[in-house]
This record gives sequence, C-alpha cells and structure tokens, in this order.
Amino acid sequence: MRTTAVDAHGGDATQVPVPARTPAFRRHLRAEIRAGKGAYLFSEQGVIALRGSKIESLAALLDGTHDLDRLLRDRPGGMAPEEVAALLTQLVDAGLVTLRSPAPGGDERALAYWDACGVDADVVAARPGTVRLVAVGDSADGVDPGAVGRALADAGLEVLPAGTGPADLSVVLCADYLDPRLAEIDAEHRRSGRPWLLARPSGAQVWIGPVLQPGGACWHCLTHRLWGHRHAEACVQEELGHDGPARRPVSSVPPLAAAGAHLVALEAAKWLAGYRHHGQQCVWTLDTLDLQGRLHELRRRPQCPGCGDPWLVTWRAARPVRLQPARKTATDGGGHRTATPAQMLDRYRHLVSPVTGIIKDIRRDPAAPWFANVYRSGPNIARGITAMAGLRAGLRCENGGKGVNPLDAEVGALCEAAERFSGNFQGDELRIRGSYAELGEEALHPNECMLFADRQYAERAAWNPLHGPFQRVGEPFDPAAVTDWTPVWSLSGRRRLLPTSYLYYGTPRESVTRGVRADSNGSAAGSSLEDAILQGALELVERDAVALWWYNRTPVPGVDLASFADPWLAEVAGHYTAIGRELWVLDVTADLEIPVAVALSRRIDGPYENITFGFGAHLDPRIAVRRAVTELNQMLPIVETAGQDLDDPDARHWFTHVTVANQPYLRPAAGQRMRTAADFPFVSRADVRDDVQALERVFARAGLDLLVLDQTRPDVGIPVAKVLAPGLRPFWARFAPGRLFDVPVRLGRLAAPTPYERLNPLPMFM
Repeated sequence: MRTTAVDAHGGDATQVPVPARTPAFRRHLRAEIRAGKGAYLFSEQGVIALRGSKIESLAALLDGTHDLDRLLRDRPGGMAPEEVAALLTQLVDAGLVTLRSPAPGGDERALAYWDACGVDADVVAARPGTVRLVAVGDSADGVDPGAVGRALADAGLEVLPAGTGPADLSVVLCADYLDPRLAEIDAEHRRSGRPWLLARPSGAQVWIGPVLQPGGACWHCLTHRLWGHRHAEACVQEELGHDGPARRPVSSVPPLAAAGAHLVALEAAKWLAGYRHHGQQCVWTLDTLDLQGRLHELRRRPQCPGCGDPWLVTWRAARPVRLQPARKTATDGGGHRTATPAQMLDRYRHLVSPVTGIIKDIRRDPAAPWFANVYRSGPNIARGITAMAGLRAGLRCENGGKGVNPLDAEVGALCEAAERFSGNFQGDELRIRGSYAELGEEALHPNECMLFADRQYAERAAWNPLHGPFQRVGEPFDPAAVTDWTPVWSLSGRRRLLPTSYLYYGTPRESVTRGVRADSNGSAAGSSLEDAILQGALELVERDAVALWWYNRTPVPGVDLASFADPWLAEVAGHYTAIGRELWVLDVTADLEIPVAVALSRRIDGPYENITFGFGAHLDPRIAVRRAVTELNQMLPIVETAGQDLDDPDARHWFTHVTVANQPYLRPAAGQRMRTAADFPFVSRADVRDDVQALERVFARAGLDLLVLDQTRPDVGIPVAKVLAPGLRPFWARFAPGRLFDVPVRLGRLAAPTPYERLNPLPMFM
C-alpha cells in the first residue's frame, strides 16, 4: 500500500510507503477465549466479558497477525463481511480494538501504556515530540533542570537546546508559581500560540500543571487565585518591603527529586502523544508526606487583564439591571430557588480549592450539635479583618451556611463565600470621581443608607472604644470631599451613585470616603440574579424589622410552631430540649407586612442563660420561621464554645449578663394571642422575578426605592447582588430620625416615639 504525504514546509508531495495496519485488541488488554463461553479481556481495570459465538470467533483472530482484508475474507463465525466490519466498528468505538503496525518498534510495555491512554501507540513510537526545557530559578531555589531533562530523555522525548527552533511543548520549572518572571514566559507563549507545562517538581508538595495554551486560562488567571489564598504572605511581604512571593527553604530527598522529575516527564509525554484529559486543565498537587494527590481545576477568568476583557465588570455596572424570567425549581428547604442545592454544588464545586478556588474548603462546624446543619467556608472579609490581625474567638468570623439538611448548609456556605468574595474590591469596578456636591441629584448621601444620628457623630469618641467593630461610628461624611462613586440602579432603570467604599469591602485608600465603609447588609448570592436580588431585599426587610423591635424593646407576639405542621420544626424543638435549652419564636413583622421571625433560645441548666437568636424573613411565612431557626442553630457553636472569650465586647456582655428577666421584650408579649401560620397571608408565585416585582411594589407603597448593584464576578459565576433601600434600618446601632422612631407608633406598639436616651443600650452584635 502507498499513500501521498505533503511536506509540512510547503515542498512537493512525495510517495511514502506505509505498511498495512491490522485490527487487534489494544496492547493493555490480554484476551483469553473459552469455547462456548466467549472472550475475556483482562487489564489493570478488571475483566471484560464478550459473549456470543460470533465474537468468540472474531476475537481469536484479533492478535495483530490478520489484516482487515483477510478478516473479511475468512468470515469468522460464518459472518458476512458486512457483519465482520460492523462488529469491528463496535469494538473500536468501545476502545477495545485498534489498528496496529504488524511489526511495531519500541518497548511493548510503552506501547501498551499508550493503548491504555487511547492514543495511537504506533504514531507515538514513530514521533515522540520535542520539548523546550526552561528553568526559572536555580538549585538554591530547588529548581533542577538536569534531573527533569534526563527524565524527558528517558521518556523518549527530544529536548531542544536553547536558541533552536520552536518546540512542540515547553516545560517550565519554578520554585513558586507566583514567581513574577513567569509573566514574560506566559506572554511569549500566548504570542506564539504554543502550549507550556508549568511544574514545581521539588519540595514536600509537588505541583504539576496545568498545560497553559492560547484560548484557555493564562498564568495571570492562576496567580489571581493563588494570591487570594496567600493574603497573609502578601501582607508580610509588603510590610518587609519585598515584591513577589517569599523565598522558602528547599526540602527534598533523592527519591522525591527523581519521582518529581519523572512525573513531569510523564505529563509532557502524554500531552505530546495527543492524550487529553481533564487534569491537564488543573494544578495537580502531590503531598509526598502522605501520598495524597488532588486536582485543582483552573478556569479562565473572562475579565483577566492577561487573556480576557478587563472591562467586563465595568460595563456591567454601567448598564441598568434588567430582571429576566426565573422560574422556581426548589421551594422547600430555606427558600424559593431557580436551581436546586445539588445543581448549585455540581455547577460551582470547582470554586472550592486551596489552590485555584475562591475558598480553601467547606467543612461542617465540629462544634455544632449533631442536629444542627452548620458549615464553614473560610474567613468573613465583611468583618474587615486583615491577615495580620490577631483574633480571639470570633463572632461570625467565618463565612457560614445553615439549612434544614447538610446539603442546604454546604451550598449556603459556598454562596456566602461567593457573596463576600464578589463584594471585595478587585480594581475593575466602575468608579466615577467627584464630590457629592458636584454630582448633583444622582448622588445619594451615604447616611441615607447608614442612618447615623448627629448625636452619634458627636459622641463617637466615647462610644467607639466600648463597642465592637460593626458599631463603630466614623467621621461625618464631607459633601465637598472628592472621592470615588459607583452606580446602583432602580429596577425601572434610574441610576443613583453611592461611594465605592460603601459598596465594596477592601476599597483602596485613594478611593475610600472617610466615615463610609462597606457592610453586608442587603448583600446576597443566589441561583440567579433575580434570586440574589430577592434574598438581598428580604435581608433588608428582616434587619429593619429586627431593629424596630430591638432598639424600642417592644413586646411582640410569639409564634405557634405547631400551627405550621412542619415535622422539621417539631424535631428541632425536641433537640433543643435534649441539650438543656428552651426554644421559642417571635413575630416581629413590621409595616411592610412581609413575615419576619426571630428564633430565640436560652440555657436552662447552667450559670448563664446564654440567650442567642436567629432571624429570618421570607414571603412564605414557613420559610421565614425555618430561616430564623437555622440561623439560631448557626449561632449555637459560637455561644457554646466561645462563651465569655468572644472578641466582640457587646456579645461578651450579652452572653454573660442578659436574662429574659432583665430583658423581658425577648419573651412573647403577655396577654397577646400567639401567631399561627394562618395569620400570615402568602401568595405563591411560580417565578422569582414575580416575587421581586411584588416586593418592589411593597417598598414603593412605603416610599422606599429598591436599588441594586450587580456584583457578580464573571470568573465566579454565582450571581451576587448588593441591594439597598435608603431609609430601611440596618440592625446595628444607627439612630438617625426615621422609621426607627415612627413605625412602632404607627403599628400601635408605642403611644409615642422612644426618646433617644431610652433606646436599647445593648447594640445588636450579629
């Protein structure tokens, strides 16, 4: 047989003899045939049984000595040539049979390996490929190109000397994936359109991969994630005046160095052989101390300055938020969602990784009682904690998730981490420079949202040292100060502006407005943008209702949990009794008439009552109660383990001094009928967008504007919204005139507004 081949450099076609190739079982399979039983194929993965007299007859001929013409001519099992061809096609499609050269060269075991990979072993043997080996660093850094070069040669690969033509693959060795010298290597390969394999084969933890290639994630995508997990190191390096990553001692032993080098060579050989697998898009880490290996998937960041469009976030903020249909698929658990918790976890599991994720891990809180589904997912950046700050036992110092089952809680922890990550300043946010006085009607005075009283500003020097960070009163906002502003949008398309430092955590000093800082009020992640907006708006309603009750200390009715006929609520109440605690729920629903519940619990068998609480709001009253109880569950580990050692002075005072006797508003109002499920009107809608629009109408009737900032990060994908409604009260100590004083009177809870000096002196510390 002869075939025509064209010179790759554009020369004339030449006639090259190509030997006929014969159908045969792949070399990693050993066939054994038993008359009347069929054929059995043995491999490292187990055994495959092929049944039937026809396959038995054909299998006996698939030993590499019968070419296709002969197989068709011999008609094994009496099959017609068309039947033989069809059966062979099935075996090829199943990855059991391939075409091989009758007299292959090379190591039979190597050929079997490539057959196991599913690539053409004959082609690999004929042309193994060329490699350019690049070392970033030297032996002092633990970078040993000699060992890797020898391993590449042992793998049959040609390592091209420096200064020669381009190679099929570059293998780049480094001591740290954050080495800034890798930036130029990345840029060079993207310019030339060539792939490169990054590796750190030295150290107790070996790192190999990914293979970076044009059209996929770049080195800058990777470093963005890596620095996110090494924030403490970045802080120390800045403090010491150093750039880039810190140098570390090299740890290695000869077996480790040899193994690392050969693993790098193996990955290079697989790539050049044409074998493609998911792990090539990942950083593979091998902990050589316990031989635990893990893949960390790297995905391209669409907004990456190196390989994407760095204006994506900016352009999104410049456009109005438009609601889209968002049909509900889950209405149980803790809310009404457009995707189930299982779908969310499957979609976004790659975000959980200590290398390429936005969080290192998600884990069940070991301090939680067995019945409380409480999960943790890393530091809560909304608290304004820096990596250099020492902490005692923290109150909500980590992102958390809670739910009626473990899956709900795990997804909740992931979503809260995504919410905080997406709300952190990253430099690509839309910012408009100017002063409040210059920007005119579009600008919102930040205190319309913060709601500090003039008296709080005047007394802040005495107040701040005595209270936790969320209660801190900053300097009064200066309308003439030039600062950065970011747009927020009404759902009707009207643009307003608020200081960037009020909307994003960690805003850099040059963009910070004095006295204005971001908080988590109204921030939410969801299964769709509409879902995130709904959750953020409900949080505003919840915290406003809690503030009206808390600071005015007005007794409110209790809630009859049995009226909901919810087995989960009944079960949880029993568990609280079993751990020596009492559980009850209050209805703090205010003038907006959206159900808001407060779940409370006190210890009844110890020296302290350790009263704790959780809040919940939802259009569905059962969900509101469930949310309050699951948040109460979330607080139990903090109260039970931290106790008097909490870092927040307000929380510490609360858990050691407060009782239901000295704070009677914590109990259901005496003489008032308990609220039942039937007392809460509920309209069930099939689409989350309809719920958001209904909520917007509720706000409008109360004279409130619903404003939204879409904080979704393209590289994260989980929708995140910052929702605002100027005038609604956060539940921290904010005492400006308005709803805090007026609504309790309109509701008939008070005959007259509470005087400023008689407001609850114990600030809400959640």
